[in-house]
Amino acid sequence: QAAQRGLRSPKIGVPLTARTHNATNFGDFDFPPLNYYSIPLLTAITIACTLLFLVGVAGNVMTILVVSKYRDMRTTTNLYLCSMAVSDLLIFVCMPLDLYRMWRYRPWRFGDALCKLFQFVSESCTYSTILSITALSVERYLAICFPLRAKALVTKRRVRALILLLWTVSLLSAGPVFVMVGVERDNTGFYLEDTRECKMTHYAVESGLMGAMVWLSSVFFFMPVFCLTVLYSLIGRRLWQRHRETNMSSRVAHRDKSNRQTIKMLVVVVLAFVLCWLPFHVGRYLQFRSLDAPSRLLSTLSEYCSLVSVVLFYLSAAINPILYNTMSWKYRGAAARLFGLTDTQPPRCRTASTLKGDSSNGWTESTVSF
Repeated sequence: QAAQRGLRSPKIGVPLTARTHNATNFGDFDFPPLNYYSIPLLTAITIACTLLFLVGVAGNVMTILVVSKYRDMRTTTNLYLCSMAVSDLLIFVCMPLDLYRMWRYRPWRFGDALCKLFQFVSESCTYSTILSITALSVERYLAICFPLRAKALVTKRRVRALILLLWTVSLLSAGPVFVMVGVERDNTGFYLEDTRECKMTHYAVESGLMGAMVWLSSVFFFMPVFCLTVLYSLIGRRLWQRHRETNMSSRVAHRDKSNRQTIKMLVVVVLAFVLCWLPFHVGRYLQFRSLDAPSRLLSTLSEYCSLVSVVLFYLSAAINPILYNTMSWKYRGAAARLFGLTDTQPPRCRTASTLKGDSSNGWTESTVSF
């Protein structure tokens, strides 16, 4: 039963040791607890998530405003980052229901539709984020390793169309959530209380749909991580080769310096995403394994690994604007303009390619990015 609680959030599962925690005796019955973890632990997690909510919402709204308001910030790279900011904002919209379910998993009082919808939003936004990171990294690879080809291929119009396609793929991939998650009653004989729960349905577990979704989410995580590792290795090698060249023009040297700064920031963003999401996938795999071979150890490891993933999940949605502000002088300057701290606008980088129209302008601006 533990593996049925939650899709994106197996953290709501039941450790075997918690089945009698906070139980109330009524005759021969031990009623299930309202929550599975101690009040101090839940309080600490709630405080941490609330702080991440405040930081994440403010930072991601600022990212969207910076990119949409200032023309010099509307580069192809920043369009991807803006899409990721939208994903992160939608994730934070779902946080209150997540915390409610941790504090009082039953009865679920918000209906079957909201149970399905908030987990669908979380799942699809997660897919959108990793696909956006991957597409952005491919663009950086083309711009640095094949600049002439990137000049012809990478335009703002095409990037916007690709972002729309990535969101479509993400929404379709998360579609099975509407079948897998729902409000069900606990068939354990506790008839004196409302046992409605928002959890993985029995149909999803028995039909094998849950297993298929676990593998799908793993593919969405590990395959892009593998591709990102290869891409950034090739980018790093190319930049190192250029750095050692002695006959490089000053314009190319300046562009490579800007590219190195952008790549450093993107590598940190990718590493933060991987580190924040790895515990979740480990917990989900352990949870899935516990279905085939029930084990107290596997169940306990799964639950507490998933509990850690709660905070890391929201940290992943909040940390990107902090990284942008820390590593990008251009982002800091735009944020300062947004809050009226400065009226100065950074000079546009003018090269021969910027004079050839908007089709090449998207590529040229993307090389300076954040």
